[in-house]
Amino acid sequence: MSDISALDEFPLHQAPLPLAYANSSDRNFYDRWYFNAHDRTGDIFVISGMGYYPNLGTKDAFFLVARNGKQTAVHLSDLMDQDRLNPHVGNYRVEVTDPLKKVRIVLDETDGIAADLTWDGTCDVIQEMPHVLRSGSRVTLDAQRFAQLGSWSGTITVDGEEIAVDPATWLGSRDRSWGIRPVGEAEPPGAPADPPFEGMWWLYVPMQFEEYAVCLIIQESPDGHRTLNDCTRVWKDGRVEQLGWPLVKVHYASGGRTPTGATIRCTTPDGTPLVLEVESRLAVPLHVGGGYGGDPDWIHGTWKGEKFAERVTYDMDDDAVKGRFMFGCVDHVGRALATQDGADGQEGFGLFEHFCIGRHDPSGFADFFSVAP
Repeated sequence: MSDISALDEFPLHQAPLPLAYANSSDRNFYDRWYFNAHDRTGDIFVISGMGYYPNLGTKDAFFLVARNGKQTAVHLSDLMDQDRLNPHVGNYRVEVTDPLKKVRIVLDETDGIAADLTWDGTCDVIQEMPHVLRSGSRVTLDAQRFAQLGSWSGTITVDGEEIAVDPATWLGSRDRSWGIRPVGEAEPPGAPADPPFEGMWWLYVPMQFEEYAVCLIIQESPDGHRTLNDCTRVWKDGRVEQLGWPLVKVHYASGGRTPTGATIRCTTPDGTPLVLEVESRLAVPLHVGGGYGGDPDWIHGTWKGEKFAERVTYDMDDDAVKGRFMFGCVDHVGRALATQDGADGQEGFGLFEHFCIGRHDPSGFADFFSVAP
């Protein structure tokens, strides 16, 4: 049986292997899309994605709609094939209409949920810094990613109700990432980590304004040591600026760790401060139906059998669901005001993604159960 596929016709190879093979035997090798879409109001947030896991032999997708106090997710999974030029999982597919500019995602009706959405990038893609994490001597995350801000058009259907997606109001961000990150079923843990895992603080804010987009990524250790710092401004005319070492104050709601917003102080290349005042208009925990870390119901890359599909709805007022919030990553519909040189603030919209798990000294969290006063 040959492992040569249509992709091998193109000069894309990075290793002396068919493109069907990852250039790593690590079971956690992955290749993924992530998308979000909202109409700026905070009334609805759509988050979706699809991933291929060559060393696990699986591929999967999810489509999550948050509105009216509920999160409804469609999950799809199947055996991985080598039709990489036609990425699809069951009723879900991604069509790359114009690489790095226009992408279409389609979910044919599945348990009452359907979508046909076309993405148009409003700025050039942003290549983010490589992201590497270790546990002891083992690399647990080694990923490359690009991000983009843009607008959406098309329709979303929920139980017979068709929602028009107008690019005049519907915005979002997307990313493509690949490499190594924990996926699939849990592995045997081996010896306890030394030193033990005490926590992690993460902030990801891609925002678009009238003339430019800003993409910020920060990760900190429990003592506040910054292990990842990447902040870029991309202008509509193609100029790219680095925005230094942002100073961040996250505003947490009392009694938990869900933020209401953040103040982010960036620095332009000429030393001028650029201040982003960010607010949350809707909080959507990715580990409640989205399959990201800590989701007890759906973990990316897990073998579910052939042609698997399901629909799951969560009531966000359920105490059991609310109890998950501070133990995973939460995506927010974000609104921001950007001020520079004392001028009036420019309004922008995008993603405000944050989690703070365990100890984080600068935020005043002493352990996994500490909450904001």
